[in-house]
Amino acid sequence: MSSAAYERIRKNPKFAQLVATRTRFALTLSVLVLGLYFGFVFTVAFNPAALAAPLATGGHVTVGFLTAVGLIFGFWLLTGYYAQRANTEFDAINNEIIADSLKEIGR
Repeated sequence: MSSAAYERIRKNPKFAQLVATRTRFALTLSVLVLGLYFGFVFTVAFNPAALAAPLATGGHVTVGFLTAVGLIFGFWLLTGYYAQRANTEFDAINNEIIADSLKEIGR
């Protein structure tokens, strides 16, 4: 693609909207994941007794184990949510931008 085509895409208002929306969404998910992860790690470091408590009296499964499994499953779901939104909403806007750019050059 020529630099003129890139410039047309960069000047398209839909491109600015796409970049802003995608960046805000990615940062929100990143902050959420990092907050949950570091919250768990800090709890392990500074209050391990809270996570070492068994779920049932005499049981072997602890609060920490269940929390860790929940975090892994939650992160997996957030990844799926990001992929779903990227493959639908963001790709649709991207296709509109490409179509607009091709219209401008007469293809």
